[in-house]
Amino acid sequence: MLATYQPLGVILFTRNINDPPQLHALIAAIRAVIPGAVLMVDQEGGRVARLRPPHWRAHPPARALPSPRVAWLTGALIGMECREAGFDLVAAPVLDVGAPDGHDVIGDRAFSADPERVAVMGAAMAAGMLAAGVQPIGKHAPGHGRARADSHLTLPVLDGVTPGDLLPFARNRALPWLMTAHIRYTSWDMDNPATQSRRIIEHLIRSDRRGGIGFGGVLITDDLAMHALSGPPGERAVKALAAGCDVALHCSGVLAESMDVLASIPAATQACLSRVEIARAMAAAAHQPGLDAGALAAERARLLA
Repeated sequence: MLATYQPLGVILFTRNINDPPQLHALIAAIRAVIPGAVLMVDQEGGRVARLRPPHWRAHPPARALPSPRVAWLTGALIGMECREAGFDLVAAPVLDVGAPDGHDVIGDRAFSADPERVAVMGAAMAAGMLAAGVQPIGKHAPGHGRARADSHLTLPVLDGVTPGDLLPFARNRALPWLMTAHIRYTSWDMDNPATQSRRIIEHLIRSDRRGGIGFGGVLITDDLAMHALSGPPGERAVKALAAGCDVALHCSGVLAESMDVLASIPAATQACLSRVEIARAMAAAAHQPGLDAGALAAERARLLA
């Protein structure tokens, strides 16, 4: 399948990972089939982590990080482990603003209920990842924190998007990647979730007018297999790309569903590939070779004590 369709890359989950030697061999096999593949992993820290002890460090959730320096250290440590494992792209930081009545699907994954703090802490974590040489993905634009439902299970609905929702994304608009939210914001689009809404992507995510985010990097969907969306897998991907997403992400691991997605979507556009190359160059330019993981981990432990 990968050899035939040559997707942009592959995301791996806990189900794909046993230990470092097995993971290195798997990634090498994928790269042999897809030259230039982007290898992605969901590694925020806390409960969202695919690389886990005993082979990799446990990292605290975003809410437990007390300062930008600790956020940078955590981003750098996560990034170093992911880079060493063979990944290019890490689905973090979470830029959603926490809300007291929001669903726990975000919960402690959010740095704070204060948009300013989320912006600063998210930027620090992303900078640590870039220093480690991996590309971070900010998520979930234009904001998931106030949703009262889990988009893995059903479609959350909100009246609209607040300036507070948008602020962390706007302050981090220079990140190489952002991920969309599977949420319907009815004041913007009565029919489509953000992932499949041209209006939201054009006017809230891509544009900086009327308080929009002004994002110019690679826009990737959240997992298209989530139950917030409806229709066959390929149809979901086509709608997301038609709305303005650059990359369709489908994570069920079901071969027939992956085949349907890959058979349904056109080859990657030159604009998308250009943005991906810029994102790679950004990570390469920010990379700080020679970071000492042991020293960074010791500093973080001291600051967390």
